[in-house]
Amino acid sequence: MEKTTIYYNAKTKPRSPLLIVGLPGIGNVGSLVGEHLRTELKAKKFATLYSPHFPHQVVMLKSGGIRLVSNRFYLWKNPSKEKNVHDVIILVGDFQALSSEGQYEINEKIIKFFKKLGGRTVYTIGGYNATNQYVQTPRVFAVTTDKSQIPALKKNGIIFGVASGMIWGSAGLLLAFSKKYKLTATCIMGETGMLDVDAHAAKAILDALVKHLGLNVNLDNMEKISKETEKMLGAMEEAAKKEQQGNKENFTYIR
Repeated sequence: MEKTTIYYNAKTKPRSPLLIVGLPGIGNVGSLVGEHLRTELKAKKFATLYSPHFPHQVVMLKSGGIRLVSNRFYLWKNPSKEKNVHDVIILVGDFQALSSEGQYEINEKIIKFFKKLGGRTVYTIGGYNATNQYVQTPRVFAVTTDKSQIPALKKNGIIFGVASGMIWGSAGLLLAFSKKYKLTATCIMGETGMLDVDAHAAKAILDALVKHLGLNVNLDNMEKISKETEKMLGAMEEAAKKEQQGNKENFTYIR
């Protein structure tokens, strides 16, 4: 494999699709959102992206086989017969590109592919690391290439003009390439802190995003993951306090 390639079912014809990108990143927020939407909407895989810019790894399968690491496109077909409805394409994956060169190549490829399918609107999902502390009630921030989108997003609790700094990887570059190819793109970020997997931030984004898009998505499973995460953190904090107390009791010194 010499270059990034997308293999897809050419018979798939989405109706004015939206693209939601949930790839690994800060707090794995994007992956949690993407995988939850894929599962709850029962979206069907129709395309796979392979690239030499991904790590040189394969995934071991429960069947005893393997597969090459990839990014995968899933399609949810909107059952509504009304005009001006949108199908939803969800992009999830094992990795992002390891190099800057790979990031530019892959993300431009994604946008060109989506535009070929008739898509005009992109949502990228990520975490916004604003603190080194666990965030129990995360805020949801966003930036967009089209300011006309801001009022509708604000109605669902998404905050503009507060987040600052850089957006790394696909969550940011897909906005830049969307702008280049005259598509509208918004990056939605959940406030996160020290967690490797932050279900609270993912749920906060899902709450806002499904309302904004008018999707009927059950969030019970994400709520369960959030509670389990909080319980785990509580146990870790209690263990740390006991350890600290034990150290104080056992502390000796010589004058």
